[in-house]
Amino acid sequence: MSVVRPGEGESIVLGTTRMRVLEDGANTEHRLAVTESVLAPHTPGPPQHRHSQHDEGFYVLSGTVRFTIGEDTCDATAGTFVLVPPGAPHTFANTTGQPAVMLSLFTPDLYVRYFRDLRDAIADGRAPTPQGHLRTMRRYATEPAVGFPEGAGS
Repeated sequence: MSVVRPGEGESIVLGTTRMRVLEDGANTEHRLAVTESVLAPHTPGPPQHRHSQHDEGFYVLSGTVRFTIGEDTCDATAGTFVLVPPGAPHTFANTTGQPAVMLSLFTPDLYVRYFRDLRDAIADGRAPTPQGHLRTMRRYATEPAVGFPEGAGS
């Protein structure tokens, strides 16, 4: 059994997004990872990308998160669940003036290590180069979604 109480869990800060790791896969034989993310107002989100080896689910707890999957856009409010299967180009953003909170599920757990790598690169005081970022994405079976918008809200 694993219990993560309020205020507990590993913290990962990436720009204007604060993430709390609730399950990194260590207790699920790497079948599942779960994070809680707080997106500050007007957070642009990542470039649109595809995962080849994991599903990604998002449950909006509060606020509004704009999801772009391919060319389709959805403004998801509290209580909305969005599932992105492997291969689907996607991104998300908080385009509002209020914080948004969402729970993210990764199956298998692969992507939590990606967030840790980005955090560690930023902690070194230097932003990763585009080539370096691409290498990190590829280590975790992820590619930019060429031919789609670079981010929701842009």
